[in-house]
Amino acid sequence: MEHINEELDFLESFIKGIANHFGENCETVLLDVSNPEEYGSGLIVAIENGHITGRKVGDTGTNLGLEILRGTESDGDKHNYMTQTKDGKMLRSTTMYIRDSQNVPIGCICINLDITDLVMAENTIRQFTKADEINTEVKEVFVNNVNDVLDMLIQEAQEHVGKPVAHMNKEEKMKGIQYLDKKGAFLIKKAGDTICSYFGISKYTLYNYLEKSRVE
Repeated sequence: MEHINEELDFLESFIKGIANHFGENCETVLLDVSNPEEYGSGLIVAIENGHITGRKVGDTGTNLGLEILRGTESDGDKHNYMTQTKDGKMLRSTTMYIRDSQNVPIGCICINLDITDLVMAENTIRQFTKADEINTEVKEVFVNNVNDVLDMLIQEAQEHVGKPVAHMNKEEKMKGIQYLDKKGAFLIKKAGDTICSYFGISKYTLYNYLEKSRVE
């Protein structure tokens, strides 16, 4: 422990701060790994929210620590990986090693965030958002007034025809107006005036188009 004694107060404060920031579902651990011959993969010298893994001060580290100290893993620092406890909790973990001037590991900080409830919530949400089970053919738009609905339907009619109204011929305008009729646009009060203005036609022409399209 003498290798990290000078930094121990700061490191203990650091892991406490991380745990407080993320709450009771976040376990943070400080290990002394300076003497692997005596306590293998490391000795826990400080821990916050130990209920996550059921560990306490004086317990040992994990198999990952053995790989680092054995030299099987050269780097050691691992970020944002998934682990699982013996009782089935799913953890999102990060492990960072503290090294001396000779690059020898002397300490280790571990962060284990219990995301079990989040994974369960995600799975539940996914049941309601599966793209292959959602009817994408129904289009519903929420607006503040009925004129916004009419504007939306007119835009859809233009897209249905496939060209701007300025380039539409008679048949294409009839196609657009027929689309609006099927969508119920003419149930909107004074919709005829707006549609006539948009398509550049008279009311007489509009009624003529509607009559012909409803016969077809």
